[in-house]
Amino acid sequence: MKKRPLGNTGFEVSEIGFGAWQIGADWGVDVPVKTALEALHVAADAGVNFIDTADVYGGGRSEKIIGEFLKERSDRIIVATKMGRASSAWNDSYEEISKAAE
Repeated sequence: MKKRPLGNTGFEVSEIGFGAWQIGADWGVDVPVKTALEALHVAADAGVNFIDTADVYGGGRSEKIIGEFLKERSDRIIVATKMGRASSAWNDSYEEISKAAE
């Protein structure tokens, strides 16, 4: 799996990432936790070390499953999660979210 630098963070991430929207199970068929974990392991075993998620994917369900997955792995996995959409601080302005987090 080819890797690329993630900005100036010093991290190298796989060119292909794992999008965790589906394992949140908000839109369509509820993906069983066992199946979600298996998919994450298959991706990581293939060299994927970048996971994209958000707090609104299943109301945090995808993040919880990713947390379980990370406990089972010793390799370095980078997780990018978008935050705030499920928060009362959200008003379509990331500037406001930043202020709320201070």
